[in-house]
Amino acid sequence: MEENTNYFEVNKDTWNQKVGIHAQSVMYKMDAFKSGETSLMPYELKALGDVKGKSLLHLQCHFGQDTLSWSRMGAKVVGVDLSDEGVKLAKQLNDELKLDADFVCCNVLDTTEHIKDTFDIVFTSYGVIGWLPDLKPWAKMIAERLKVGGTFYIVEFHPILWMFDYIDDEVKMKYHYSRKEVIYEEYEGTYANQASKMVSKEYGWNHGLSEVVNSLIEAGLQIEYLNEYDESPYDVFPDLIKLDNGMYKMKDQLFPMIFELKATKI
Repeated sequence: MEENTNYFEVNKDTWNQKVGIHAQSVMYKMDAFKSGETSLMPYELKALGDVKGKSLLHLQCHFGQDTLSWSRMGAKVVGVDLSDEGVKLAKQLNDELKLDADFVCCNVLDTTEHIKDTFDIVFTSYGVIGWLPDLKPWAKMIAERLKVGGTFYIVEFHPILWMFDYIDDEVKMKYHYSRKEVIYEEYEGTYANQASKMVSKEYGWNHGLSEVVNSLIEAGLQIEYLNEYDESPYDVFPDLIKLDNGMYKMKDQLFPMIFELKATKI
């Protein structure tokens, strides 16, 4: 993993800058969250159901809103994120809201070096695996942190979406579905505040669904289901149309926008 150190350092710096901007953005609805509104979306709420009394590890948790939403539902949670600014804000929110979540700042691939407990649930969501060069060590770590019989759940943007270049005015297909080489992008603004003047510098990797599934199977997990959906809970792609259910779709929908996968450690 040493050859990727610089990639991760650049990404960490970008995410540290994003934290303050995102915390004040309309998208993250901080005031509503502090007042008790959950930040969790219908997919993960339905998939994991009643988490009261369960231990839950949240991978790549940003500044912890989802982690704390699980805590409010009665789970004993630990959140992990690469950004020390994100973890700092997560801890502040935890204290302010008088919850009992824990947060650890580390590269998600190094989670086992920092956390030795095993969990009933490992959870991760929306815009997470594209920051990782290889999913095999990620899946191995997930298996290590799950109790036998424990549940892993991911809901994530569909890999087809990452075949396109969204930086230029004209959205065009540019990258292979399962491209192995790193992709570097540099642009002004962030997905939560496109008017921001911060410059996002990001290294990412594309992972097809077969890579996600096979890495988890190889790590010893049994796949319960894999579902794909023609909608997104977030308005983070160009020209989306808001639906009556609060989700977003493309004008001419030709492929899925998100997938969800649930697996069990056997």
